[in-house]
Amino acid sequence: LIFDTDMGNDCDDVLALGVIHALQSRGECKLLAVTITKDNDLAAPFTDVVNTFYGRGDIPIGVCRSGATPETGKYNVIAQRAEEFPHDLKSGKDAPAAVTVLRTALASQADGSVVIAQVGFSTNLANLLKSQPDDISPLTGSELVAQKVRLLSIMAGAFTQIPGENGQLFDHKEYNVVQDLPSAKSLCQDWPTPIVWSGFEIGLNLTYPHESILQDYNYVAHHPLSEAYILYIPPPHDRPTWDLTSVLFAIRPDRGYFDVSPAGRVTVAADGLTSFTANEHGRDRYLVLTEEQKGRVREALVQLSSQPPTAK
Repeated sequence: LIFDTDMGNDCDDVLALGVIHALQSRGECKLLAVTITKDNDLAAPFTDVVNTFYGRGDIPIGVCRSGATPETGKYNVIAQRAEEFPHDLKSGKDAPAAVTVLRTALASQADGSVVIAQVGFSTNLANLLKSQPDDISPLTGSELVAQKVRLLSIMAGAFTQIPGENGQLFDHKEYNVVQDLPSAKSLCQDWPTPIVWSGFEIGLNLTYPHESILQDYNYVAHHPLSEAYILYIPPPHDRPTWDLTSVLFAIRPDRGYFDVSPAGRVTVAADGLTSFTANEHGRDRYLVLTEEQKGRVREALVQLSSQPPTAK
């Protein structure tokens, strides 16, 4: 698994990384690398804080220089508290480029064996597709993806209308798409392997219970997941689990947590609005959540996010 994230812009990225570590401890995946699409020098150190907390501080972390969302974010400052949260990476300036990390991770793996969970902007993966042969691999980025990647599980877009504050439904232009619209359009047009999209409506309907944040992480004095959540929006606040859903599907696609749409093709319009056209030979599907599935998915996400570290 490769995790591509805009770490620092919302607290669901942090919880999603916790889910990955829990599932790796269960032997269900191996986190090869984390690449970051938030262009702030504390995003990578905070990611290293989380990886180190789970006993995996050697996982490669790559960064971009896109200029997108350069503000620090509410919780990346945790990385400055080294006594409470030990880690090695002190600044994104010391981290390698995301495309280098992605190419290295993919080149080292068996064909068709890698799943990528993208829960931030499309910057890094769009740049990967455009990359050229180098000392890492004789393949272009597009060729490398086609050879190595089995699935892209992506939190982006919206595939139903969203209710507004007045209750009226509207077409939602989703944050991860519009923050780097050229990259989103490029990825959507050129990605060569299957994509499953978790639209805005999925995580919106699966909120994380704040009671878990207050009760389930107290097995240590300082927990990066719960402290990040509290710094982002303090309880009582049940935050939508957007990014967690893409990770859960990426690693456990066959557990019945979600239904999926028929095959088709997603397009990204000039204004950032996503649309889906059914086509039996299409590359894309999107997640569907039923009322019956909600309780089971929410409980799975709570239990996995709060699972204590067991490095393996």
